[in-house]
Amino acid sequence: MKDIFIVEDDTLIAMLLEDMLGDLGYRVCASAPDLERALATAKDTEFDAAILDVSLAGRSSLPVAKLLDERGKPYLYATGYGSAPEGSAGTLPVLRKPFQLSELEQAMKRLAEA
Repeated sequence: MKDIFIVEDDTLIAMLLEDMLGDLGYRVCASAPDLERALATAKDTEFDAAILDVSLAGRSSLPVAKLLDERGKPYLYATGYGSAPEGSAGTLPVLRKPFQLSELEQAMKRLAEA
């Protein structure tokens, strides 16, 4: 699991996440700041796993998660709301914002084991 797709509407958080993932040895191969681009990228791009912001400008990222489930792509949620959106799989790792590098590392390890 090396190539990561980031779905995050906050540019600064997306940049921080990309830097942190790089520090951990991952490569961000794609990112999307909104639901429409996230759905298109999730459908047409090759990657190993994804990190999804729960809320994209007030819209749920659950449609992206469902598409990733269909493709068999693992993902985790990053959220300031404290939990994954209603209707999502209950066993997914949830990374609570703000997070530290060590927390991201642990979440990625849990994702790889899932």
